[in-house]
Amino acid sequence: MFKQKILTRAILAAMGSAGVCTTAQAQSDNPVSLEEVVVTGIRSSLERAMDIKRSSTGVVDAISAEDIGKFPDTNLAESLQRITGVSIDRSNGEGSKVTVRGFGAANNLITLNGRQLPTTTGDRTFEFGNIASESVTAVEVYKTSDAGVTSGGIGATINLKTHKPLDSPGLKATVGGKLLDDQSTNEGGITPELSGLYSQTFADDTFGVSISASFQERESGTQEFIDSQGYRASDYTNTGWGGVPAGAAGGTNRPTSGIYSNPQQPRYSFEERQRERINGQLVLQYQPVEDFTATFDYTMVQNTTEEQHTDASVWFNYAGDRSESVWDGEPNAVPLIYSEIYPQNGEPSDLRDTSLTVGAWGQEETIDSLGLNLDWQATEELSFVLDIHSSEAELTATDPRHGTRNNIQLPSYTRTRTGLDLRGALPGIATSNIEQFNPSTMRLSGSWFQNSWYTSEVDQAQLSGKFEFSEEASIDFGLSVNTVNNRFRFTNVERADWGGVGVVGDFADGIDWREDTILNHFQESPSDFSGVASQSEYDLFDRIWFADFDEIVAAAELADPEANPTGGVFGDCQAAPGAAAGPNGEGQFCPNTNWDGNRNEFTEEETTALFVKFNYAGEISDKPYSMHLGLRHETTDVFSSASASGYSSVVWTEGTATALTGVTDIETLSQSADYSVFLPNFNFNIEATDDVTVRTAISKTISRASYLDLLGGTTLNTTGTLSGYQGNSGNPGLEPLESTNFDLSVEWYYDEGSYASLGYFRKDVKNWISVGTVESTIYELPNPFDGEKFDAAVAALGENASNQLIRAYIFENYADDPYVLPDDSVNGGTIIGDPATDNIVVFDIEVPVNGDREHTIDGIEFNVQHLFGESGFGTVFNYTMVDTDLEYDKSSLGDTEALIGLSDTSNLVFFYDKNGWEARIAYNWRDEFLSERRVNADLTAPIYTEAYSQIDFNVSYDIPALEGLNVFLEGINITDEYIKTHGRDDRLVYQLTQSGARYAIGARYRF
Repeated sequence: MFKQKILTRAILAAMGSAGVCTTAQAQSDNPVSLEEVVVTGIRSSLERAMDIKRSSTGVVDAISAEDIGKFPDTNLAESLQRITGVSIDRSNGEGSKVTVRGFGAANNLITLNGRQLPTTTGDRTFEFGNIASESVTAVEVYKTSDAGVTSGGIGATINLKTHKPLDSPGLKATVGGKLLDDQSTNEGGITPELSGLYSQTFADDTFGVSISASFQERESGTQEFIDSQGYRASDYTNTGWGGVPAGAAGGTNRPTSGIYSNPQQPRYSFEERQRERINGQLVLQYQPVEDFTATFDYTMVQNTTEEQHTDASVWFNYAGDRSESVWDGEPNAVPLIYSEIYPQNGEPSDLRDTSLTVGAWGQEETIDSLGLNLDWQATEELSFVLDIHSSEAELTATDPRHGTRNNIQLPSYTRTRTGLDLRGALPGIATSNIEQFNPSTMRLSGSWFQNSWYTSEVDQAQLSGKFEFSEEASIDFGLSVNTVNNRFRFTNVERADWGGVGVVGDFADGIDWREDTILNHFQESPSDFSGVASQSEYDLFDRIWFADFDEIVAAAELADPEANPTGGVFGDCQAAPGAAAGPNGEGQFCPNTNWDGNRNEFTEEETTALFVKFNYAGEISDKPYSMHLGLRHETTDVFSSASASGYSSVVWTEGTATALTGVTDIETLSQSADYSVFLPNFNFNIEATDDVTVRTAISKTISRASYLDLLGGTTLNTTGTLSGYQGNSGNPGLEPLESTNFDLSVEWYYDEGSYASLGYFRKDVKNWISVGTVESTIYELPNPFDGEKFDAAVAALGENASNQLIRAYIFENYADDPYVLPDDSVNGGTIIGDPATDNIVVFDIEVPVNGDREHTIDGIEFNVQHLFGESGFGTVFNYTMVDTDLEYDKSSLGDTEALIGLSDTSNLVFFYDKNGWEARIAYNWRDEFLSERRVNADLTAPIYTEAYSQIDFNVSYDIPALEGLNVFLEGINITDEYIKTHGRDDRLVYQLTQSGARYAIGARYRF
């Protein structure tokens, strides 16, 4: 394969401050050639998109650039949400992924000029934030199937089209810049964006070159409430760990039926991000004769993100007095107030921790793509297109000392009670003795430094042809081979010392701490425990501390008295002088790159496809019609291999969790599978009148499982709790989702640039993927939570004894046992699983499996686009309503089949385009939808994103004194809307994110 560095520098050096644009061939049956732009602006963009829709063979929607280097929105996903039936997911306040007709990003195929691109996410989703909108000339959304298009999109196939010089002969050039003010950041400032494109043809327009680039810096941030661990769900009968006592001891209205959920680790979180994105493309075209065109293109993407994370949290121990909790709801009960009051007997262990968690990491993602396209009109009736494409994507850490994600936890053991109040718009967290939560009382507990290296390669080759029998009849045919390789490498240097090590005050000196309040950063006010008998004893959590991460790491190295990372996995770095270290001086506060020592997983998926499509056009009673019958057959072979560590023992090193340790030999497992699918489709279109087109389509489509789901091998969670031990395994034998589709659409083109459309769609889908659980005693590890010593402690102390008391009992009564180490300096002692007296750990291994039920998704799409004559004013309105019988079973404690992303959507746009002025204001709305099926033992739950709306605008003006110069102002999310997710009940808040508005001012000059 190839790397992008040298060619990237050459492109950027040649361009200077130019902008990005990618190019190659479109591979649809009715490619729309983007001719030289004569009329520009909002109105012309809508008219060209309408022409694409009207002339298509199926149900197609499109967005066209308003001018060279000027797409309607600065983010492609935010433009796509204007299309009927398309909604988006946002990440860091920016559109990132799309849902079409209720099918989430994993079930839609995104192509660049008809080609599949590699991803670094482990699934098949495409991150739209990686591609600058200035690079794209049009986006086509194919909602019905076409035999000549690569399979994989049940919701839709979305094709991004880019500039080709021979399509716009002569000199074309544009350069632009803007300044971006992202109000979500607390630390950053105004950042620049530059873009440009140069295109020229030579030798009587037989040779063309296009070179483009874009550069963007963005500083952003978020302020969040998170219960990141989730809510532990239990049957109402659970009175043990993870539950609450029965009756009044468990609180007011303690549920007596159904399911109830307890919070685990609520927190207030602050993140700051810095992103640098570079896109570049080089396109060469040669047309020596009219009947032959050769196109070579190279596209690169480089996206670098740095992130700093600080949060303040409390951890519920499911112990102490919980009588002040208040419950509501049935059959899914919600703790309106959850409270734990811990008995105080003068012992240090009576105090619980209020924690500060810090992290700083970075990721660099690169994509390189080479393509060659040969288009030959062999005879007047026969033509061929050969397209060859090779792409590679890679994700790595930007800093070898930080890895791709990390976490150091600094607890302050000062609280006597803890509470969570879910009654308000912002959940209120309360603790006690908040004034004592400061660096002078903090010590070190657990940490982890994760490192990921993800690579993906896509190699495609397709030979397609077309034979025209007559003006009425033709046939398309082709053969393609598509090979996708994905390798996921992951390591984790984890210290599972969550009970705390070192001494109080280890972080008081040598660190430049900055104190801040929490609640004033949120627009909403927190709920405040009003009505609780001892309200005055609850201090609202409104204190947080910030510092440089590397200063904290330096102090943490010296605070840890013993080097004991989980599984003996140390980092690549050398420990600081005087710090605890591994056998060769290795540190434990940095990542590791021994991929075989943790997870090294590989999949190869090769798909061979044959297709043929018959096209016929004629008239019925003087009404023109066309019909298209397509047949596509695909054979897919999947190979997967995975390497992972084995373990020799389980150690109980802190109150509520154990850790796997004693890494043994690396074990590798390989699996393979294959399947074949037959994908027919039939489209029929008729012009009922000169202005009305009716379309109907029947087809079968598929959507393949994510690459991570296909991975072979078993990975174990390195920690366990009283609720159990978990692991996961992929399943290379997963079959793709199969959908039988029906579409009916009526389109009325009643005036120039104006139309209305109404459509109905139905999809009957089978092979739904959910997560099942199988039990495994892999490695035969004795469990210190399940044996003679543990049982004796429970018998002596009672069923409701805390883990801390049980540990103390074992240390006192089994001090001479070789598997009990009460004098261990780490965590106050260690208890090791005893093969003679303890039962074997039973791991619940989560495995993705296909279901055997078929479910239906159907919906109605309505769209109207109206131009008010020559006034310059216009409007676009659309609404999509979807429905399904496939809904998450909230009464289940396990995973259930359900469709992620299904929701109603609507968009309303008003615009003005005349006399050099362009103005647009857009309102986007999306109803509540299931965004995640979280699977993790008793934390398994549905997570819903609540209904969300956003207002964006942009205004631009062509400066008369300098032809070609345009200045503009943009605003995104100008009302600063929140994004909120919840669980089985809308009061079980998982995440409340405030991301802020964004404003940009800039100029664009076209030569």
